[in-house]
Amino acid sequence: MPAGMTILVVAAALIYFGVAQRMLDKMRLTDTQALLFIGLMVAGSFITVPILSGRTNIGLNVGGTLVPLGIVIYLLVTADSAYERVRASIAAVVTAAIIFGIAQYTDFDPSSGAIIDPLWLFSIVAGIVGYLAGRSRRAAFIAGVLGILLTDVVHAVRARMANMNTTTVLGGAGVFDAMVIAGIIAVALAELVGEARERLTGGPGVPDGLEREGEE
Repeated sequence: MPAGMTILVVAAALIYFGVAQRMLDKMRLTDTQALLFIGLMVAGSFITVPILSGRTNIGLNVGGTLVPLGIVIYLLVTADSAYERVRASIAAVVTAAIIFGIAQYTDFDPSSGAIIDPLWLFSIVAGIVGYLAGRSRRAAFIAGVLGILLTDVVHAVRARMANMNTTTVLGGAGVFDAMVIAGIIAVALAELVGEARERLTGGPGVPDGLEREGEE
């Protein structure tokens, strides 16, 4: 089973047993909503819709693009403030830019002897950058997931403009895995740091999305 799918199954189990309740509350998601989104991602991962045909064929994986995009839009709409929406959007662009930059110097050849698979590298970097740029759980998740998705879109557009003889599926296979891993890492970092901050201050921290530079 692909890494992204495995992680989603594990996440669904944790949500079902109430382990992720606190984190979901911070993100303004109910157990039912989270499980629905996960179910849609899993089901949608088996559906690919053709977008453009020709020398460069471009398709769209429903579970790897439309569903994550829907989650991102939902989180943006339910954000506590315009500040968090702007910060999350900027964080996503920053994350995408950094991932794109790294991709220019990454060798995808399996025989290259790379220490870490490029897609795993992208997901880890996206998760870390997403947290650092977003900070709140929602903004970190948005930055990590949307950053990977934006990078995938940029690569597809470049392939089309260069008229490359290739087939690209937005949100497909490895990108799906990278997106899931990036989102999990970003939220996990925000959760761990947020809880540590609460313990140090001896009480609940600033509500998610209301942090300012001087208060972080």
